Amino acid sequence: MRIAIGCDPNATQEKEHLKAVLESLKHDVVDFGSDDPIYANTAIAVAEYVASGKADRGVLICGTGLGMTISANKVKGAYAALLADSYSAERSIKSNNANIACFGAFTLGPKVMEGLLREWLGYEYKPGTPSEAKVSRYVEYDMSRR
Repeated sequence: MRIAIGCDPNATQEKEHLKAVLESLKHDVVDFGSDDPIYANTAIAVAEYVASGKADRGVLICGTGLGMTISANKVKGAYAALLADSYSAERSIKSNNANIACFGAFTLGPKVMEGLLREWLGYEYKPGTPSEAKVSRYVEYDMSRR
């Protein structure tokens, strides 16, 4: 799986940790860095890369994860979810077909982020579930925006 990753300057250590985990799992990792002080630029770059199909999924990290989530969700075809616990990791995929996981470096430790990332990567969205109508609706709306 190809995974795009990026963070704000405050989460560089956490990004490097998660990048190493992804590489150890034999994923192809595309690193968008952490140097841009306007980290919305990094979030948008990762989201555009994922939405274009160049990566299967994305990972974004900032202090709370909120800014990255909001920024990434401005990109058509990007569906970013803030992961804070096992249930949100599971439902972000199974119920919402998220393609980008966002984490808060100041709210979660690196080991918690690692565990959630491993979980998230193990889930797959399956059409035909009760969530399909909801997912189809927001994808349809998203694709109709100019």
